[in-house]
Amino acid sequence: MRFSVVEIGYDQRQVDSCLDELGIRLTRLAARAESAAGAGREFDEIREEATWLSGLLQRLDLGDAVTARRTGAAEREAAEMLAQARTALDEAREEARRLRERAYAEAMQARRDFEAALSARRRREARVDEILSGVSVEPVPADTPTAAAGTGVPATRVAAGGFEAT
Repeated sequence: MRFSVVEIGYDQRQVDSCLDELGIRLTRLAARAESAAGAGREFDEIREEATWLSGLLQRLDLGDAVTARRTGAAEREAAEMLAQARTALDEAREEARRLRERAYAEAMQARRDFEAALSARRRREARVDEILSGVSVEPVPADTPTAAAGTGVPATRVAAGGFEAT
């Protein structure tokens, strides 16, 4: 940042504004550094930027070189954020692909299981039809004694003196 030159040094309001802005950034960076305490690379970058800003405050050499460094630091931070966003997007796409493949495989397995069960049911039905086609059914007269009649067990509720239809 460039400051306007006044009679004695730089414009005090501009310098104070710059120092306030740098103080705010240092506070934010310190908070980010504490919250990212285990984040490795991001923590190192934050520490480097905080060190750089602290040195800037101490030197107060705010000429073109500092402006170029601040711009470079901002561009590096933006590039890093973009790289992180791209990485996150790639990871999300990969997770979506895996999820889609798993869902498809599960659906195909469910379909195979259903078709196998349906086929087994049809085979059982055909077997039952085959067995029943060989059975001949002859009507039994109502007054025919049953096997239970020889044991003294009544064959019907009516014979046992039970419920009668009213």
